Amino acid sequence: MWLRRSKTRARVHNAPDPKFACSSFKDVHTLLLDDEPAGGGGSPGNSLESPTNSSICHRSRSVKTLIRTLSQPAPPNGGAPPEEIRIPGAEQTVVVYFTSLRIVRRTFEDCKAVRSILRDFRVSIDERDLSMDSGFMDELRSILGQSSETNSKLTLPRVFIGGRYVGGVEEVRRLHESGELKKHVEGLPASEPGTCDACGGYRFILCDECSGSHKYYSEKGGFRSCTLCNENGLVRCPSCSCAPL
Repeated sequence: MWLRRSKTRARVHNAPDPKFACSSFKDVHTLLLDDEPAGGGGSPGNSLESPTNSSICHRSRSVKTLIRTLSQPAPPNGGAPPEEIRIPGAEQTVVVYFTSLRIVRRTFEDCKAVRSILRDFRVSIDERDLSMDSGFMDELRSILGQSSETNSKLTLPRVFIGGRYVGGVEEVRRLHESGELKKHVEGLPASEPGTCDACGGYRFILCDECSGSHKYYSEKGGFRSCTLCNENGLVRCPSCSCAPL
């Protein structure tokens, strides 16, 4: 024997809206309609036939399109293509800014990997070690358009092929794996076999004026800093190193 369901006057909190408390699918179309505008006296049937009322699915697609549009980065310079970065006078060589210091292991390994990839093509390479001469840092910042006063981080290595900026380690590896890097270095003069007899391949030699101490003595002023070499008492090798920019 079934128990008769008794009615209760207890109030249920957080009860769902009567609009959504339908027991069948006959009123599903009402869920897909916009709410009636204020003052409108039309029936649900009239709202369904009205072309001005968009469905919830349509609004969802519109929102997704808007989010996708806003998530895309805006092109610099108001939509104009970015200006190409180039090194003047380096059209016939590969220029690599790197560091030989092992303080940051990942940076050292990236620089080593890029130099190894480029050396396999046996083309002319101008390697500029920032740990040997801090002037290369200012030179690279000037090329990239970065001010020395800002605290922007400058990652290494940076590669220029034929005077045109290529990128860092990720760009070089991607080009090498796809075979595009070989096309970039085609036409460049081949590197000379062996190492430089003057510097042994380090691109720097000791300063003759101060013998590498970065200081010299004069009877009038005493000890003074040498103006012919860098902070390490080195000058660029005249046989294998390119002139500064």
